[in-house]
Amino acid sequence: MSDLIKLLPESIANQIAAGEVIQRPASVVKELMENAIDAGGTSITLVIRNSGKTLIHVLDNGKGMSETDARMSFERHATSKIRTAQDLFNIRTMGFRGEALASIASIAEVEMKTRPADVELGNHIVIKSSQIITQGFCQTEPGTSIAVKNLFFNVPARKKFLKSDSVEMKKILDEFQRIALAHPELKFRVIHNDNEVYNLPQGTLLKRILGLFRKSYEEKLIKVGEETTSVNLDGYIGNPDIARKQKGEQFIFVNKRFIKSNYLNHAMKSAYENLIGEDHYPFFILFLEVDPDKIDINVHPTKQEINFDDERIIYNYVKVATKHALGRYSLSPQLDFENENSAFKAMRRPLGNGGSENIPSGINSSSGNPQASRLRSAPMLRNWQNLYAGENIDLEEDNSNEEPLIMPSAASGNLLTSFAPIDNEEKVPVQLHKSYIMVQIRNGYIIMDQHLAHTRILYEKYLHQLNQRKELIQKQLFPITLQLNKSQVITINEIEEELRGLGFEIEPFGGDTYIVQGIPAGMTDRNIENIIHSLIDSYNQNISLELSKNENIARSMAESAATTRNKSLSKEEMRSLIDELFACEMPYVSPSGKKCFISYELSDLEKQFS
Repeated sequence: MSDLIKLLPESIANQIAAGEVIQRPASVVKELMENAIDAGGTSITLVIRNSGKTLIHVLDNGKGMSETDARMSFERHATSKIRTAQDLFNIRTMGFRGEALASIASIAEVEMKTRPADVELGNHIVIKSSQIITQGFCQTEPGTSIAVKNLFFNVPARKKFLKSDSVEMKKILDEFQRIALAHPELKFRVIHNDNEVYNLPQGTLLKRILGLFRKSYEEKLIKVGEETTSVNLDGYIGNPDIARKQKGEQFIFVNKRFIKSNYLNHAMKSAYENLIGEDHYPFFILFLEVDPDKIDINVHPTKQEINFDDERIIYNYVKVATKHALGRYSLSPQLDFENENSAFKAMRRPLGNGGSENIPSGINSSSGNPQASRLRSAPMLRNWQNLYAGENIDLEEDNSNEEPLIMPSAASGNLLTSFAPIDNEEKVPVQLHKSYIMVQIRNGYIIMDQHLAHTRILYEKYLHQLNQRKELIQKQLFPITLQLNKSQVITINEIEEELRGLGFEIEPFGGDTYIVQGIPAGMTDRNIENIIHSLIDSYNQNISLELSKNENIARSMAESAATTRNKSLSKEEMRSLIDELFACEMPYVSPSGKKCFISYELSDLEKQFS
């Protein structure tokens, strides 16, 4: 029998390694910039074309490399950081495996120019698919310049799965932000398609944060600083005003290396308990200094996951230090959720008796939903109390002067006929823990999640509005100033037309500043800035769900504008919410697939007392 096991050729082994290390253009940016920092560069420039698909060029003024080092840097496991196995447990550099350049060179065309400051001529190397095309001397500035061209040109299957230019560019800027935050003492520039995106001078961490995010954050950041014998903590946290519904602005660094840790994120969320809603996430940029012997960073190819010797100690330390910082700035542990920013005060309509009442900013008569149209054209209907009418009712026959609020579908037929109607007495809904609404039905009761229900209402409204291309714009007497970060600018330019379809009229005002001239009709002008920020963050997070553009924007807008949990509602607001939900085409689940309400029969309750 002939031998079957063979050694892989070096080029194929490099491509396999590249699959672990280089997943998209942002991965190349991360590896090259970390190499530039390890080389002692104090000024680093990143040049991008076509979101990194055509060109990724990193230039630094670091040490440079000799002729031999320049050639060896493209070999697998060639590294200047590791000499013994013990070195793995005392790593302070960004890279150490020696796989990055070899992996990149196997799936792209790479050109390197490098020169130490003490020699006159630099070294020039061109590599394509792991094969050296040219190598010689050249004139170049001290430091290193590496240009990566035509990424994945020889791996079409990988290239096919890259996302749109705007998505890939956002990923690149995310990686850049992490590196720039970790090294405020260095100068950074980013140029995309000949346009300067960032020009960050050397400075303090606070200046770097304001340069990367929004200058309006300056008055809303709280300094964190604690030192112990085992761990030091430094950085900034945001006050509750800038908490978001998405996790976009949360950064944890250990020994200046960005890490992902759900465990420590939970510690931060716990520190803000009672200060922000359960569906909000605080802003924080934290730096932990830990003895390298106490951590293991060699657990993932991208080095973004680490193991601590004792995670519980780190967890409690982060939580206590954050609480301490919040306490020093005299932040009350309770916020006033009873303000006038209720999403339910956005729209008002006349009642049959000439009065008025607040209703959710949900589907209105322009939505095209016939059930909603009937709801708007008559006094408030209470048919949600007759939910799931008895089995003998003919839904095709109109036996009353009142049209049914809920129109059955094949999917919901069994559910609609599972209960008989209750008596004619008005049943008042009750709010539970400022988050859930309970209301009695014929054979039991239902409990509704107010946030998920309102999200479904708004989703259907906005999706119909986008699909019908109806612009319902409410002009602002006093335009609202909107300050965005660079990645948000990319997104808002991509979805500009759809935002206008929702009713937003947003115009650039120079740099990263925009002016909101109009908002969706019926929407209050309070917290518009937060809603737009949340909309953009939500849109970027939902891209991975493979939704259509309109579905993504409608879902993102609904999640951003919907009423939150821990919000008191009046009786009329609860009734309005229930009416609006059961006028929806799909009232049972939210856009994210979670149940909007659950139902209980009396028999279920009786069993609990048996």
